[in-house]
Amino acid sequence: MKQHKTPSNKDDLFTASQICTIAGISRRQLQYWDTSGLVNPSHRTGGGHGRYTFRDLISIRAARKLIDAGISVQRLRKSINQLKRILPTIKRPLEDLTLVATGDVILVFYEDAAFEALSGQEWILDIADIQRDVDKWRKKRIVIGKFRKATAVNER
Repeated sequence: MKQHKTPSNKDDLFTASQICTIAGISRRQLQYWDTSGLVNPSHRTGGGHGRYTFRDLISIRAARKLIDAGISVQRLRKSINQLKRILPTIKRPLEDLTLVATGDVILVFYEDAAFEALSGQEWILDIADIQRDVDKWRKKRIVIGKFRKATAVNER
C-alpha cells in the first residue's frame, strides 16, 4: 500500500467549504458525515474547525460514489466499521480498499479476493447455476421449436 505524505503546512489542508466545492457535496452532508463518524477531518484548528487532507478528500469522494449508487449512510458506516474489524491493518477503508456497490451490497476487492463488507462472506459467482440456467433455456427452446413445427404442419 502506498503511503501518503502528511501535510507539511496549512496549504496542504482544505477547509470544509473547499472540500464541499471539490467533492460536490453540501456543507450539511459533510457535517453529518463528520458527526456520524463516516469521514472525519484529519486535523482540527484551535477553534475546532475541521481541516481536510487529500486523503480525506479521497474518502469523501468514495463515500459519495457509494451513496450515489444507493448505499445508505448507515449501511456504509456499518460496513466501514466492520471492515476495520475484519482487516485491522486497514485504517481507512474508503481510501485504502476498492469498494463497489451492487444493489445495497458493498463488495470489497482486497488482494485476490472479493467479499461482502458487512458479513465478510466471500463473493463467489456460481458458474454451475449459470450453466443450469443455460441448459434450462435450451430445453425450453427445443420444446417451443417442436411445438411451432407441429402447429405449422397442422395449419397446412
